[in-house]
Amino acid sequence: MKAKIEQLKRNIFAAGKKEPADLIIKNARIVDVFNLEIIDGDIAVVDGVIVGIGEYKDAREVIDANHRYITPSFIDGHVHIESSMVTPKEFAKVVLPHGVTTVVTDPHEIANVLGTEGILFMLEDAKSTPLEVLFMLPSCVPATSFENAGAVLHAKELEPLFSQPAVSGLAEIMDYPAVMNAEEPMLEKIVTALNYSDNIDGHAAGLDATGINIYRTAGIRTDHECVSPEEAKERLQRGMYVMIREGSAAKNLTRLIPAVHPGNARRCFFCTDDKHLDELISEGSIDHNVRLAISLGLDPILAIQMASLNAAECFGLKTKGAIAPGFDADFLIMDDLEKIKVDKVFKAGVLVAENGEFTAPAKEGVTPDPTLTNTVQLPAVGKNSLQIPIPHGRQANIIGIIPNQIVTKKHIETVVTANGCFVPSVEKDQVKLAVIERHQRKGNIGLGIVKGLGLKSGAIASTVAHDSHNLVVAGTTDRDILAAITAIEAMNGGLVVVDNGHVIGSVSLPIAGLISMKNYLVVKEEILQLHESLKQITASDDFNLFLTLSFLSLPVIPELKLTDTGLFDVTAFQHIAVAADES
Repeated sequence: MKAKIEQLKRNIFAAGKKEPADLIIKNARIVDVFNLEIIDGDIAVVDGVIVGIGEYKDAREVIDANHRYITPSFIDGHVHIESSMVTPKEFAKVVLPHGVTTVVTDPHEIANVLGTEGILFMLEDAKSTPLEVLFMLPSCVPATSFENAGAVLHAKELEPLFSQPAVSGLAEIMDYPAVMNAEEPMLEKIVTALNYSDNIDGHAAGLDATGINIYRTAGIRTDHECVSPEEAKERLQRGMYVMIREGSAAKNLTRLIPAVHPGNARRCFFCTDDKHLDELISEGSIDHNVRLAISLGLDPILAIQMASLNAAECFGLKTKGAIAPGFDADFLIMDDLEKIKVDKVFKAGVLVAENGEFTAPAKEGVTPDPTLTNTVQLPAVGKNSLQIPIPHGRQANIIGIIPNQIVTKKHIETVVTANGCFVPSVEKDQVKLAVIERHQRKGNIGLGIVKGLGLKSGAIASTVAHDSHNLVVAGTTDRDILAAITAIEAMNGGLVVVDNGHVIGSVSLPIAGLISMKNYLVVKEEILQLHESLKQITASDDFNLFLTLSFLSLPVIPELKLTDTGLFDVTAFQHIAVAADES
């Protein structure tokens, strides 16, 4: 108590100019996200907290902003760090130079493989970075009952984790039928979460107005799955926050920004959801969302407000998101509000990145236990395991890819067959897809056909396969599919490209089959080389092939997906045969 009183006294005296501040930013053009205007003045900081804006002289350190803009730093409202394929410590080195000082993360990728052990690894590793990493506990492990993950998390497993200081709420609820039907295990998770926080994220892909009513009634407050202005408006009408997503696979910002206006913008903010490392480095994180929104006509200060204050208020972060007394000194210095090129990044008043480079002192992360790096347990897979029966003359149900989207279309098409089984066709752009359970050697192999990958030869495989992260492989021949499976098993998970039976590109991801143990710059080079190898077997690079592949096994995103238990019609919420019904 006494220490807190002394700290408050010091802050008050510095605010009143009776004592010197720790840091003063002089001659600043301050972005006021409350009134949506620019004000000129100085910023005084004590112990990482802003204590005043106006005219200040005395401080232990003075930085002259030279009339550049000072904006609140950015918040990513929903991100899966595992999708960057690096640890939280390495992820921080990438996003901090882009002005992101706080992320709200859902570790359901690693949780689906390793359960609470995976969550605890992420929590502990995140402590080694100045990036503020807030965790939403996974609500759907597994995502549905129609697939097999490496773990099952009920309310009783989640509740002890709410005592962790970095835990902020319950992450995206993807199992809409469980909410709609008031299934007790799901309601137990919701009620448990509400005992600690009112932060519950939604996942309302394809839901109609009634579905949104159900979600809001259940206490679910956000959605990041809008794909049209109409969907965004419907959610806003019902009191939800809308996260406008721009990631690697799902790029929704261009379509959604027209729905944002000064009357509803306070309920909108940005997220990346899933974004690969190479794109985070080259394109950016939330700073990219802000730039894109401005280029589409959104007022720059409004876009900055959405990237900071709005996200902070949604998650109850009362001291974040603004340049004002009592707020954390998390801010950016930049020259131009149109270009959003971040010059300096401060976290709690400390410079952590400058000119695109991470500058904070390096700290040791967590060395993963062997149980975290030995998660690829495959059954014996041979050529006979990969055959898809299609009776002569019958058409097939085919997963149709939509470039740069994680939703798919259900196609019914004629396919090539031999001896009563499907044969991949490069000419028809129809290739074989397999999802192999890799957690508990259950022996499950789901088989299907996918159209739109553009493979001209070879195969690609990955243990990054949302959300259960079984092994997913697509290929033009059984030989290459089997070679890819063997390569994945040998390196304990990762990404691989095979052609003519030989591995021509790979990225090793031994932590849960999702995350590298290497420095982010090394991983970046491996990813770039992987993309180069893809050029040998594909016709186009219009979209991220591996990221698209990773979502083909997610049975909560319409319309047709493949799990380890078979082909799944998301609209009907049931398994279907690959061979289409006779009409």
